Amino acid sequence: MPVRPLPALLTSALILTLTALPLAGTASARPASSSCSTQAIEAAPKEGPDVKALCAALAGLPDKDATAALVRVGGKGSWHGVAGVRDVRTGAPALENARFRAGSTTKVVTAAIALQLAAEKRISLDGTVQEYLPGLLTEEFEPITVRQLLNFTSGLQPGASLGDTTEDMYPHRFETLTPEEVVAASVAKGPDPDHGPGEHQSYGNIHYTVLAMLIEKVTGDSYAHQASVRIFRPLGMRHTSFPDGPDPRVHGPHNRGYDWIDGELRDVTDWNMSDRWAAGDMISTTADLERLLVGVFRGRVVPEPQLKEMFAVPDVPGATMAAPFRPYEVNGRKVWAKTGSRPGYHTVVAATSDLSRTVVYSVNSTDARGDGEAIAMRFAFPAFNR
Repeated sequence: MPVRPLPALLTSALILTLTALPLAGTASARPASSSCSTQAIEAAPKEGPDVKALCAALAGLPDKDATAALVRVGGKGSWHGVAGVRDVRTGAPALENARFRAGSTTKVVTAAIALQLAAEKRISLDGTVQEYLPGLLTEEFEPITVRQLLNFTSGLQPGASLGDTTEDMYPHRFETLTPEEVVAASVAKGPDPDHGPGEHQSYGNIHYTVLAMLIEKVTGDSYAHQASVRIFRPLGMRHTSFPDGPDPRVHGPHNRGYDWIDGELRDVTDWNMSDRWAAGDMISTTADLERLLVGVFRGRVVPEPQLKEMFAVPDVPGATMAAPFRPYEVNGRKVWAKTGSRPGYHTVVAATSDLSRTVVYSVNSTDARGDGEAIAMRFAFPAFNR
C-alpha cells in the first residue's frame, strides 16, 4: 500500500527550524547520547577520534538533512553515538541497535564470497563469465574475467532499472525487477562501445549482479545462503540478512527512512530492493558491519593472496576503486572505505589498513543518494581527525 506523505505542518517545521519536530511531547531533539555528555567529551582520549566534532555532527538531529544517525568508531579510542528520531510522526528517539538498508556495502560481502571461492580453487580470477555462465552473454562480447567483474572493468553496460533518481523510482518502489531482467537488459545493449574489458573502470551494480549469478552457478546454492554460511555466521553478524525476495519491509528494530520528494518529506522505509540484490540489498547494523570490516581487514574472511584484490586499484586510466574498497586520504591517514546508499539510508564502512581507526555509520539522510561526501565530512571525517 502507498506510503502517505508526512503532514504539511511537519514538513514546514523541518524546513524552517532545521531542528526539533513540532509534535506533542517532542519539542526538542533528544540528546545525542551519554557519550556526548560534557564529561564524556572532556574524558575522551587524545589518541581517539575527535569526539567534540562527532557530537557536534549529531547535535540538533533531526534536521533538514537527516532524521537520525548512528556512528560507531573503533580502534584506538572506541566511541559510539546516536541521535535523532526513530519515527518523525511520534518523535520516538532513534535506536542505536537499529537495522538499516546498507546499500552498496553489500558489495564487500559479494566480493568476499567470490574471493573465497578463488582461494578454494573453485573459480579462477582469470576465468571468464563465458566459462562459468555459458550462454549469458552473446557472441559479440569479448571474454570478461572474474577479476574484471570485481574491479568494475568488465565493460558491461548498466542493466534495467526502475529509475535513475529517488523521485523516478518512488512510484515503482513495490515493483519487482529480477537480477535476470537486470542482466538481460545489459546484454541487450551490447558491449561498451568505447572500452573493452579491462580498459576502463565504470562503477555500477551490474558487475556484482553478474558476479552473484556466477557464485550461485558455481556453488549450486543461493547467494543469500552462501553469504550467511560463509560470512554472517562465522563473524557473528546475527542481525544481518537479505530481504525475502520482493519483501519491502525492514524486519526487526529500525529507524524509519525519509527523503524529500517533490518538495515533501516522504517515508521511504518500505521498498522492494530486489533489483539491487547482491549489489545493494543487505540489511544490517553498525555493530555487524564493524564485525565485517574488522574480519576482512584481519584476514579472517578472505585469505592471502586473494585478500590483496580487495585493495588493488586496477592500472587503468582514471580508476579510483579496488574490489570494492576505495582509498582516501583523510587528515594524513590512508583510509579504505565503501559507501552505500538507498532511499532514506546512507552507510559508510571505513578503516585504516592497520585498524588503528575504524568507523561505521548509518545516517537516515533525507537525500541519501545525493551528496555522500557532505554526509561523510559531517559524520565520518571527525573519526580520523586525530
